[in-house]
Amino acid sequence: MQPTSDRLLIRGAEVVVTMDDDRREIANGDVLIQNGKIVAAGQGLPRDNAQVVEAEGCVVTPGLVNTHHHLFQTLTRAVPAAQDAALFGWLKTLYPIWARMTPDDIRLSAEIGLAELAMSGCTCSSDHLYMYPNGSRLDDSIEAATNIGIRFTATRGAMSIGESKGGLPPDQLVEDEAAILKDSERVVDAYHDAAEGAMVQVGLAPCSPFSVSRELMRDAAVLAREKGVRLHTHLAENDEDIRYSLENFGMLPGDYAESLGWTGDDVWHAHCVKLSGDEINLFARTGTGVAHCPCSNSRLASGIAPVRAMRDAGVPVGLGVDGSASNDCSHLGLEARQAMLVARLRDGPGALGAREALEIATRGGARVLGRRDIGALMPGMQADLVLWDVGELAAAGQWDPVAALVFCAPVRPRAVYVRGRAVVDDHRLLTADTRDLQRRAKSAVARLAG
Repeated sequence: MQPTSDRLLIRGAEVVVTMDDDRREIANGDVLIQNGKIVAAGQGLPRDNAQVVEAEGCVVTPGLVNTHHHLFQTLTRAVPAAQDAALFGWLKTLYPIWARMTPDDIRLSAEIGLAELAMSGCTCSSDHLYMYPNGSRLDDSIEAATNIGIRFTATRGAMSIGESKGGLPPDQLVEDEAAILKDSERVVDAYHDAAEGAMVQVGLAPCSPFSVSRELMRDAAVLAREKGVRLHTHLAENDEDIRYSLENFGMLPGDYAESLGWTGDDVWHAHCVKLSGDEINLFARTGTGVAHCPCSNSRLASGIAPVRAMRDAGVPVGLGVDGSASNDCSHLGLEARQAMLVARLRDGPGALGAREALEIATRGGARVLGRRDIGALMPGMQADLVLWDVGELAAAGQWDPVAALVFCAPVRPRAVYVRGRAVVDDHRLLTADTRDLQRRAKSAVARLAG
């Protein structure tokens, strides 16, 4: 329900998981919110004219943070010819379909993906839009995020090297590099909000080392730092990616990134499945972040990212669902579970616990996106939080309600709040008609497949 006053009290949760500096978990806990910010988290907090939301049977956590997505791909889920391909073959199959998309398709695809994210407990998502067919613009995705009502880091992606110049994408999907930089400056000036509590931020994100030039990578880094925005790209995703880097640049992807100014605490890279020990140390030393996308990496058989080694070294790590054509869903709860499971498959049963996976999905993601105002339920932080219904069948029989959020996923959010306002309530999205989104998606897919 929407609050009727500027004060809101979430009362009587089974557990409040604060993710504060002490990682407090408060049994029978309350969270007090005023003017969209956390005032306190504790037990028996006074009502003081606040609207009360009863949270019995719920675990309350900070909102989940998604650090890597391609929302335009939501309309190309489970495409038959791409179902069993590795990364490069998967891309070549889907590029021609994406080339037929319109601005309306981009907007609709983003709305569907963001709606799904919100209903999985996500309150802040990034997006990497790197192709702009038929007049599409980054503005289309930003409009979708505004409609759904969650925080949004929109990255202005780009591809500039087509097949005729040795790149992977078809020539019709690449752009002139001067035009890319000009539009990058436009969207930053138009939409980026550097203030605390920002709902929309913008980053620069040339797609990958195999689809843009050295010059564009370098120029984008210079522009981003002039504008005070973050940098994002794909890196070291699979063996093909490593081979391409060695053959074309004579160095590993992490070293290539460093040579172009693409390391630092204002940079985060997606995947990093194949980082070497030296590259992990480089990222730790420079504060370079990683968006870990375990479902996509499993789906495309890219491998298992060395998350335990990254975390132990001090690399900032967040979770990303990646594109809905390589996952093929936008559910951050399932992503946290997959992260825990594949870490154990790689490094043993103690490699990643449920609480650490939940931390990566909340506080970790906020750090990767450079957000100091979200990711924890602490006084002064933005009131982005989730009420998880551990009284439902999915968690029936659990002995540890916090761990159950990851082990028993998907546990459904009963309510999701952004800035203290409900986006999801009683398991229902309040900001869009999901049946209408489904109907429109069916029509769009029929046209794209024709």
